[in-house]
Amino acid sequence: MTDEELMRAYATDDMDAFEVLYRRHKNRIFGFLMSKLKNPTEAEEVFQAVFTKLHVARGKYRSEIPFLPWVFTIARNAMIDHIRRRDSYQKHILSSETPLEDYAAPVADTSPTDIPRVDLSRLNATQRQALEFRFAQGLTFSEIGERLATSEENARQIISRALRKLRKLLTGREVWRDKN
Repeated sequence: MTDEELMRAYATDDMDAFEVLYRRHKNRIFGFLMSKLKNPTEAEEVFQAVFTKLHVARGKYRSEIPFLPWVFTIARNAMIDHIRRRDSYQKHILSSETPLEDYAAPVADTSPTDIPRVDLSRLNATQRQALEFRFAQGLTFSEIGERLATSEENARQIISRALRKLRKLLTGREVWRDKN
């Protein structure tokens, strides 16, 4: 079956058709995301979003549109959305002008119940230091890796895990078992 025929079948809730499409294109889509994002954690997050969006939009698929460009448009848009959210988060939540510890204190004009308090001690010392290097000092991942005596990729992972934990703390969904 062609991709377009499989997609039409999937639109009518044929999960076997979805399985074939997924197996056929998962590596290509993930490779595309990795080539653009350069971060396995981020690529995996966007990859999952692509297939969630595909599932939601399956009933809107028009068979005159080739499947592969359609799904890559979904992937591209999901990646752009992710980058915008990530960059916005980094600029507004962890700006280089504010020391990292100040994020745990309430803003003077607001009531303490209006904003979440984040206990940065829930991050380990390496995570706090890595975030300070990245967002307060503006260091590259390579420079952070050198300062922390680790690889550039590991520096990226430390920061990624710290940001995920901060996000969970801010939304009240902290994972208590996570000490990294």
